[in-house]
Amino acid sequence: MEPKIVLSSERKIIGKRISMCLADNKTFELWKGFMVKREEITNKLSSDLISLQIYSPNHFRDFDPNKIFEKWAAVEVTDFDNVPHDLETFIIPAGLYAVFKYKGLSTDQSIFRYIFGEWLPNSDYMMDNRPHFELLGYKYKNNDLSSEEDIWIPIEEKNKAMH
Repeated sequence: MEPKIVLSSERKIIGKRISMCLADNKTFELWKGFMVKREEITNKLSSDLISLQIYSPNHFRDFDPNKIFEKWAAVEVTDFDNVPHDLETFIIPAGLYAVFKYKGLSTDQSIFRYIFGEWLPNSDYMMDNRPHFELLGYKYKNNDLSSEEDIWIPIEEKNKAMH
């Protein structure tokens, strides 16, 4: 499974965030709280949802299900002029991403084992310290084998990072 390499411009998002770890996964709670507020966001760029993770620079060095990271449930917006009560803003910085088209259950972690264990080490890229996110479009169906989403992994060229 080869990703598409994309140079993304910055994106403005409005959503909810929570600090969590894999051992105490609060994803359902986060999305439940966001979905009731979503319709109050009047300047959405599309109906796509964004599931975003912000990790510490050493998060992936040694796997630990208790490492804390920040997770967002959000939508992309044109501007921050009208932010509904109880929601927050964030800017996803511009940069290079490896975009994987994924079909299957979002709870199936094998795609991430492939990305970080096989594709990334054997590619011309290394992970960049920017947010990771999944773009959940109209083909996304929660807990459905036919569900589709785009997984955006922040990358930079290995030889560029060495200089």
